[in-house]
Amino acid sequence: MSFLSLLFAFLIEQVRPFVYNSWVQGQVASAAQWIRLHLDAGLEKQAWAAWSAVALIPTLIVAAIYWFLIEWGSWFLGLVWSVGVLYVCLGFRQFSHHFTEIRDALESAKEEEASALLAKWKNLRSSDWKSSTLIRHLIEHSVVQAHRHVFGVLYWYCILAAVGFGPAGAVLYRLCEILVYVWTEQRDIVEGEEIVSSDSLLKLTHQIWFYVDWLPARLTAISFAVVGNFEEAIDSWRFHLNRYDTSNDAVILASTAGALNIELGVTPLKNQSIQDSGEPEPRESQRGQVPQIAHLKTVVGLLWRSVVMWMLILALFSLTHLLG
Repeated sequence: MSFLSLLFAFLIEQVRPFVYNSWVQGQVASAAQWIRLHLDAGLEKQAWAAWSAVALIPTLIVAAIYWFLIEWGSWFLGLVWSVGVLYVCLGFRQFSHHFTEIRDALESAKEEEASALLAKWKNLRSSDWKSSTLIRHLIEHSVVQAHRHVFGVLYWYCILAAVGFGPAGAVLYRLCEILVYVWTEQRDIVEGEEIVSSDSLLKLTHQIWFYVDWLPARLTAISFAVVGNFEEAIDSWRFHLNRYDTSNDAVILASTAGALNIELGVTPLKNQSIQDSGEPEPRESQRGQVPQIAHLKTVVGLLWRSVVMWMLILALFSLTHLLG
């Protein structure tokens, strides 16, 4: 069922992209801000209560609906529910329009327009980036977004579906990712006073997100290595582990740089990280090419080959289970 659910979700999303993803994320953000306002008072147990209310309880509700449909309905209803949840949580088309607009602007030699589009997409301060730097930033953010909207969701869906939780894993991953942004970047104004997250809530949210994304990030890095330049990807990843921190985004970027033999930044992606300098952070092992427009097509191919690889692996597991 996992393979069929993912296959149908991918096909439907390619034919008819989910156009309400901004609305869904906005509703989650509003609920998270309300919970922060009423539950977050600086204590660790209150931070756990706030996180559970926004992330854990919806995940359990999705799993409970799946159990009810399987138990009292049929496997077909469970399949439909899984496809519907994955359709909301999963897909390239949830971010690829930004990538396409920026790529088209670059191909038309409209670098200022491309810079403005990238700044608007990622809430950055627009800068006079030269072409190669702009392309590098676009690749970095697009690869990380592909991981968070496609690969991370796919992995967690498969992990929890394997133990009977249906599409709950996809919901858990997406909610954890959204909460990091909402409780870190967004501010509430209540009666003229700015409401921000407490240190306990911020620490808990980032810790949970790190552990939730730890395995998916490394599976994504491995898949890029397998479908790209394996030796260079592993060498870049190993060099990163020896010299830099072990943030999940940095692992993905290090593997991507090696797999495509291009120069990318390997520090964690933050809003400030691409504002202060127009050049990638120097690395002794950086032997890759300077990113060019042609590499954007290569990135798309890398992502799709990785998706096909994991779908084939899942299909083989499903076939083995049926025959067994």
